[in-house]
Amino acid sequence: MALLFISVFCLVNVVYSLQKHDIDSNGYILYCPCMGRFGNQADHFLGALAFAHALNRTLALPPWVEYKPGHSRSAQIPFDTYFKVEPFQKYHRVVTMEYFMQNIAPIIWPKGKRKVFCYMARGSSDHCNAKEGNPFGPFWDTFDVDFDESVFYQPLHYDVHYRDTAQLWNKKFPPDEFPVLAFTGAPATFPVRPEDRELQQYLLWSDAVLKEAKTFISSMVPKGPFVGIHLRNGPDWVTCEVRACEHLEHSPLLFAAPQCLGYQNEFGQATPELCFPTKEIILKQLRSKVKALKAKAVFVASDHDHMVSDIEKYMKDLKVKAYKLPTSNPHVDLAILGLSNHFIGNCISSFTAFAKRERDVNNLQSSFWAFPAPSKAPIAHDEF
Repeated sequence: MALLFISVFCLVNVVYSLQKHDIDSNGYILYCPCMGRFGNQADHFLGALAFAHALNRTLALPPWVEYKPGHSRSAQIPFDTYFKVEPFQKYHRVVTMEYFMQNIAPIIWPKGKRKVFCYMARGSSDHCNAKEGNPFGPFWDTFDVDFDESVFYQPLHYDVHYRDTAQLWNKKFPPDEFPVLAFTGAPATFPVRPEDRELQQYLLWSDAVLKEAKTFISSMVPKGPFVGIHLRNGPDWVTCEVRACEHLEHSPLLFAAPQCLGYQNEFGQATPELCFPTKEIILKQLRSKVKALKAKAVFVASDHDHMVSDIEKYMKDLKVKAYKLPTSNPHVDLAILGLSNHFIGNCISSFTAFAKRERDVNNLQSSFWAFPAPSKAPIAHDEF
């Protein structure tokens, strides 16, 4: 009798939990945003959001993976630290990863029954090896997740805009048998597909980030229009092993290059100046835009050299003041760039791509360093 009572009690609790937390019978999608830093993760996020929408599964909003100086393991920052959750409901169902793991996972994805999905075996193993390396291990450890089985999904792919891709996924992995699709990496391509760029409209800054950005803008003097610029000139861009700009010859659509060159290079070819513009190009192009807008301030976001003194010296006759955040904060940088009267960024950079997409959905003007190429459109021209 006691055993029967316990069984009935547990069944009632499960039913209550199902009702309380409104479990999605269509299933869920989880993934580790394990490629690159914020710009790359944001590109992948938009693709993953489109993927979840097409499969009609709720997307668990993953934390942002960050790498802190002096720390060997990545840090996982909750999604809603930087962005609001509510706006996504206008497009598709989402929950934060924290909410999913605390309230839903124990019911439909309990320990001992957790499968991870990958295209093919990873590393030297014969399974997905989902937790090997950083940030893979630290990401899943944040939620105390260990996987019990690997599932290979090849030959399926993530392009849900191609024919019947979504139907094939649902046929192979029906939600009643696979309530959770947990991927080793983002179920999305990089850079973001052109069809998914408009999903940026649902990525709205949290009140805290937006308040900090607006407070900084209000502190800039003199008041009036300002130009926001992004200078990608950190060591990893030009001097480390990556030496990104040296790969242009073999990778003409490197990183986020399609945002200005087109996805088929229909708008031009990448050049060294496009990837790493000289100070002369930057100063002349910036001066042209400042004069056109009658701007009195320039806000600079950079991972290394902000060129604040160079800018003020070059535009001394225009009485232009250059600003940067006193302490590095990439997300506030992006929020400020999104609010500028004009934005100039690096075509190859996915960090620039985030600001460009945000401005596009808000119908705000943007341009890129050294594009069009100087030989086709002189950089000193005020109409650039």
